[in-house]
Amino acid sequence: MAGKRINPRLVKKHHVYLVETLARRLGVHKNSVRNWVTQGLRPIDDRRPMMFRGVDVIAFLEARRAKNKRRCPAGTMYCLKCREPSAPALGIVDCYRPNATTGNLQALCETCETIMNRRVSLARISSVMPDLDVQFPQVPSRLKGCRNPPLNCDSAKEGKPS
Repeated sequence: MAGKRINPRLVKKHHVYLVETLARRLGVHKNSVRNWVTQGLRPIDDRRPMMFRGVDVIAFLEARRAKNKRRCPAGTMYCLKCREPSAPALGIVDCYRPNATTGNLQALCETCETIMNRRVSLARISSVMPDLDVQFPQVPSRLKGCRNPPLNCDSAKEGKPS
C-alpha cells in the first residue's frame, strides 16, 4: 500500500524540529520520522533528543518525492489501478478539449480495462501519442441550454404552491 503524501511546504526552513514536533507538523507517526533517519535524513548531531534542521527535512522530503516520480513514455498513460504506465487498449484515445490549447486524453488500459486520463497540450499531442488513433468526440451541450429539460427538473413547479 502506498504511503501518505507528505507536504514538504509545511516545514519551516529556518526552524529546528524535535522528532515529536516534526511528526506532529507533517501529520505522521514519530516512528516514521525515526525511520527517515535510517533512509538518509540527517539529524543535527548524534546526541539525544534528535533534532533536525528544517532545510535538511525539506531537501530530504523533496528528494524522496522526486525519486518516486515516473514519467510516462510516448504512447502510454498512467493507470492508477495497475500503478504503472500502460498503452491504451486497441490504440484508441479520446481527446476532450476544455479550451483552445489543452486537451484531456481518455483511454482504456489494455491490461485491466480501467479508464486512464492524461492532460496534454494540443500542440504536443502527436509527439505524446504517436501512431495512435486520437479521436475528438463532440462534447454534449450543457443542461442549461437544453430545449427539453430532464424529468427531474423543478422549473415547472416554481409558480405552483405546494
